[in-house]
Amino acid sequence: METMNRIKPSVMLLTVEQAAMYLGLARSTLNKWRCHGGGPVFIKMGRAVRYRQEDLETFMSNGAATSTSSY
Repeated sequence: METMNRIKPSVMLLTVEQAAMYLGLARSTLNKWRCHGGGPVFIKMGRAVRYRQEDLETFMSNGAATSTSSY
C-alpha cells in the first residue's frame, strides 16, 4: 500500500496512437523511432508501450530550433 502513495496521480500515460496524435505524427513514425532510436522516451509494460505526456513535451522542447542550420 505504501508504494501506491508514491505514484504521482498527475502522470498521464498515453498509448502509441494517443502519443502520435499528441505529437502530430504518424503512429508508424513512433514505431520506427522505438526500433531505431531518436524518438521520445517510452515505457514498456509487458507488451504494452506507453508514453508519459511530460516525456513527449520534453521531446518537443529538445527539438525546438530557430533555424535549420542549428541541426
